[in-house]
Amino acid sequence: MAADPTWDLTALLNAADPAAPAVERHLWLMRLLQWLRHPAPGAPGPAEPADGATPAPVLRLRQLCHVLERHAEHRARVQGLLAGLRSGVDTTSLFADFGFAPRASFVSEFAQRLRARVLPGTPETGSLAELFPLLFEPADAAWVARIDPPTLARLGALWPGRQWRDTLLDAIAFLASAVRASAFAPALRLRMDRAALAQEPFMQLAGAAERLREAVRTSDDAALQREALYLRALLGACRAAADTVVAHLERYGTSLQIVFETDQLKARTERIEQLMDCVLAPQPLHEGRHLLLELLRSQDERRSVRALFARHGTQLSRQVAERSAETGEHYITRTRAEHRQMLRMAAGGGSVIALTTFGKFGIAALGLSAFWTGWWSGVNYALSFVLIMLLHWTVATKQPAMTAPALAARLLELRPGRDGPDADPAVEGFVDEVTHLIRSQVAGIAGNLALCFPLVLLAQWAAIGLAGAPLVGPAQGEYVLHALTLLGPSVLFAAFTGVLLFASSLIAGWVENAFVFHRLDSALAWNPAIVARLGAARAQRWARWWRAHISGVAANVSLGLMLGLVPALAGFVGLGLEVRHVTLSTGQLAAALGALGLPLLAEAAFWWCVAGIAVTGVLNVGVSFWLAFRVALRARGVRGVDRQRIRRAILERLRRAPGSFLWPPREG
Repeated sequence: MAADPTWDLTALLNAADPAAPAVERHLWLMRLLQWLRHPAPGAPGPAEPADGATPAPVLRLRQLCHVLERHAEHRARVQGLLAGLRSGVDTTSLFADFGFAPRASFVSEFAQRLRARVLPGTPETGSLAELFPLLFEPADAAWVARIDPPTLARLGALWPGRQWRDTLLDAIAFLASAVRASAFAPALRLRMDRAALAQEPFMQLAGAAERLREAVRTSDDAALQREALYLRALLGACRAAADTVVAHLERYGTSLQIVFETDQLKARTERIEQLMDCVLAPQPLHEGRHLLLELLRSQDERRSVRALFARHGTQLSRQVAERSAETGEHYITRTRAEHRQMLRMAAGGGSVIALTTFGKFGIAALGLSAFWTGWWSGVNYALSFVLIMLLHWTVATKQPAMTAPALAARLLELRPGRDGPDADPAVEGFVDEVTHLIRSQVAGIAGNLALCFPLVLLAQWAAIGLAGAPLVGPAQGEYVLHALTLLGPSVLFAAFTGVLLFASSLIAGWVENAFVFHRLDSALAWNPAIVARLGAARAQRWARWWRAHISGVAANVSLGLMLGLVPALAGFVGLGLEVRHVTLSTGQLAAALGALGLPLLAEAAFWWCVAGIAVTGVLNVGVSFWLAFRVALRARGVRGVDRQRIRRAILERLRRAPGSFLWPPREG
């Protein structure tokens, strides 16, 4: 063929063959859509408007209609090919299945989206739902929405529109059955409010869809309007019942799988209403265009793996943020008494970290393989963190990931306004929370370091006095000076440790959500086998204890294991990652000072390590807080915060009362 039929309209129309095999007809339709989008440079076609008011594909669509209206042979070929499309493929699948997961499974949908991004599609298919992504691109929605009514009418003359009504009715019936089946599954049915199910909307759905079909076939307008109104009312009741599932999840723990199934159910009810609009509309072409736009939107959404997690992970991240916010309130001090209590709690945590420091050096001295050194180091950290939690003490670097959601919750109280006498009072309240948070964090770090450093140093000196040698030798001390200096990669390692601190808060929220979702506290309290082993009273106490402390245990154990194992595992793939925790690093520097002697204080290497520890503290806290704050903002849907106004208010507080960021003002 001399001309490329992809770009030459005449050759393209000559290639239209209604008698060709199905795959060749599908390829022809794909080439037609390509011609509408991208004509060859210099190819003859309609003149583009100077102002760009009409999209070029719409202009080429008008040209196509004009050619078909003037040439009966081309018109007959195209109409025959379109008629063959309906008889040769399952067209119902486009309206009943496209945009929905084949199975109501979040994992299956994730795998399907990955396959769609990696594996190519084939036009040799008997399903219009599979052919649709090959014909249309999500970007086509921009010009499809701009097709004018006269052009739509000209297309309607080519398209066998009345034949599609039965297809739409079949799709409504299939969707109604799918909605009913999803609602009757235990995961959703047992979480729906009984009052929302009192009128049995899901039970009536299939029958209402069948009565609508019968009214359309008999052309009974009165019955058609009556059945349509009733079916719409049922669909609204079904969505209201599905909304009660979300309310149940917010109270008793959420699940990505159940959120996904609920969204699929609601989306199917909305698709049924869109199909009804097409069936009942006096001018179905206009409603058909709206339906096509919705299909294109669904196609765009199903192409994105990130959108899947963003949409269905919001509920889980919200649950995690809210639970973290509840915990984080305990880490924010507002009075002098609470501030002194925080110092005492942090000092206690520092004393335990002093022991952890020697445990770390002892494990390293065993000469185990990288994995087992990392494993036992992680166990050492985890046991220390859990002990601190059980003693009601604190580790300062754990606070930011918990306090950030609490601070983000305060942003919900802000409203647009301006500075001045009539400024939003909530801004001052938010600045108060910022000052509370900063001085609480300062108190936590100060308390940790105030006891960790001298205890490690005293232990080194005591070992020298009793045994003639320090617990941590000079060689290890030299290594500490080399590792902790600000002149090395400690800054990057400290930021990486901040990510691990944030990750531990996510794990804690996820574990607590799973604990609540699966009602493990109730199982501990009432399971006959557990009650028989522990006794009724002890089982009740264990249930209450685990419900109150599951988040803390998960956070501490996960953080400890990550601090030990992640560097070891990263080393297997050649990533020289290490962790830099401000309190642990301080203990190590104290051990180096005890091993190398007080003359080390006169050396620059020591003070470079001090500077490195200061930066480590800032990055541990800052990175962890920033990540948690961002997640909390997104989970709570906080948008449009006037950051300039908040920044000015914080700077004004810093100018007016700088000491309030370090020590609480006197009460009264």
